[in-house]
Amino acid sequence: MVQRALSLRRGNPESELEKEREEARQYSILSHTWGNEEVTFQDMQNLELAAKKHGFQKIKCMCDLATRNGQHCVWIDTCCIDKTSSAELTESITSMFHWYKSAERCIAYLDDLPGYETQIKGLVDDAIPEAFYGCKWFTRGWTLQELLVPGIVNFYDSAWNFRGTRSKLAGHISSVTRIDRAILKDPRLLHTVSVAKRISWAANRETTRIEDKAYCLLGIFDVHMPLIRGEGPGVYLASADYSPQV
Repeated sequence: MVQRALSLRRGNPESELEKEREEARQYSILSHTWGNEEVTFQDMQNLELAAKKHGFQKIKCMCDLATRNGQHCVWIDTCCIDKTSSAELTESITSMFHWYKSAERCIAYLDDLPGYETQIKGLVDDAIPEAFYGCKWFTRGWTLQELLVPGIVNFYDSAWNFRGTRSKLAGHISSVTRIDRAILKDPRLLHTVSVAKRISWAANRETTRIEDKAYCLLGIFDVHMPLIRGEGPGVYLASADYSPQV
């Protein structure tokens, strides 16, 4: 369960932020790369002003999609975490893996994958655009676990057209990430992969903070360690002391 979510229960996709801890809450979770003018938790206290920011459209489209799927809660990292609270930020980092794993479905939004003009259902092998392989979503540290751990991952392009599921696109995703198709089709096999192999998946991925290169892998390795923001390269060495054996 997430600590806070956008509630869609009142019929208004942007209506409010809930802070309720409900067992077995069904929610959709967004996986994306940050852009300019993302809407923060503080921004959501004034929806009129929040709606003027470029990132608000992404929130609205995500909520609209969840509503069409019959879901009542949406979690988006930009606006559902109060990043001014160090305690909440720390809890969020350590819980992120479990939040994505527990989501009913994960929506992977590829904002640099052009939308198609002719409506088709999903991608087929001979129709996948070349731009898919170069999407920046595949280069970010945090999106690795967001790809691997949810039960369902659905991909959408910049126009919010459905482009396929993780399972359906496993071959294409494997070409980009070097992650075995079997893992992409059945994330429960993740624990059978060696630590060295899992580290190799993250080798060329980028994070805004250096320490996040380690933090974004904690859940993938089932590692628990204290978090200190701003500790820099040393955290990667420290995390090795907590890592299970290869």
